[in-house]
Amino acid sequence: MSSYDKIAGTLYGMAIGDALGMPSELWNREKVKRYFGRIDTFLDGPQSNEVAKYFTKGQFTDDTSQALLLLDSLIENDFAPDEAIVAKNLMAWSYKVNAFEENILGPSSKAALTAIKDKEDPSPFTSKALTNGAAMRIAPIGCLFRPDEKEAMVDRIVTLSKVTHSTDVAYGGAAMIAMSVSAAIEDDDWDTIMEKAIEVYSIAEQKGSLTFSASIPERLRLGMLYAKELANDEEAFSQKIYDVIGTGTMTSESVPAALTIAYYAKDPKRCALLCANLGGDTDTIGAMATAICGAKAGFHGLPQEWVKVIDQYNEQSIQSYVDRIVNQLKKG
Repeated sequence: MSSYDKIAGTLYGMAIGDALGMPSELWNREKVKRYFGRIDTFLDGPQSNEVAKYFTKGQFTDDTSQALLLLDSLIENDFAPDEAIVAKNLMAWSYKVNAFEENILGPSSKAALTAIKDKEDPSPFTSKALTNGAAMRIAPIGCLFRPDEKEAMVDRIVTLSKVTHSTDVAYGGAAMIAMSVSAAIEDDDWDTIMEKAIEVYSIAEQKGSLTFSASIPERLRLGMLYAKELANDEEAFSQKIYDVIGTGTMTSESVPAALTIAYYAKDPKRCALLCANLGGDTDTIGAMATAICGAKAGFHGLPQEWVKVIDQYNEQSIQSYVDRIVNQLKKG
């Protein structure tokens, strides 16, 4: 399978998981079941969902928008990371989508960007950021590195993340998602993908401010046990992830949940559906998990009718970003 196919699988997988999980975002599991029954296709964001009500079916949210924004920031500077460019582009995007007023930003990003807007130092907020804003947007960066380029990958992640998130758990969680994408593109087996994600965490966490977060590697190991024990019972598996690993906006919940679901589902369509019906931070978990499954399965492993929906209902061209990444890799 070509790298082009794998990279397209990553970016479209991310967008599919994000858009499919959007309508149920930040609702608890029982409410998702009562309202939707089961989500099995793209839906409008319900007007009763304070976060999702601004989106219509097939639209991806801030997760994918910010991931593409990171790529824009790299493209703007010939793929050399620049924190100031990331900050500029995040601010411009926030104003464009009215993110400060319409509850689109996560709490850590909103606090940091508000400080920047007010010409204040954002570090008091970034150094305490425990939420998943860094991890949610990092999947495409995994396309730019081989798994053995751990140090370079982590350095890139730090520069691209620290505008809003600069903690050990934020860097570590983001690195685990990017590494999983990289290893999936290399077509490592699923156990090896998870092992490499665990290994990179210890490198990335050392770059950030110390926090008291639960261990993402340990939660992932526990999730992998559940995935094996409940291999033939999707409902019991999903409930266990929801109850024990957690599906909230904390990096220490959503990242191990996403990694575990990718490990369990393997197939991108199955993965996106599991995430959409999970309860909690469904769009973010869906974006991270389905990006990994898309990287492994490749573009041709995605539901092509869903790819068409993404292309139809979003103004940004995912394909153009795939082309830019592939061209950059060809340059070496």
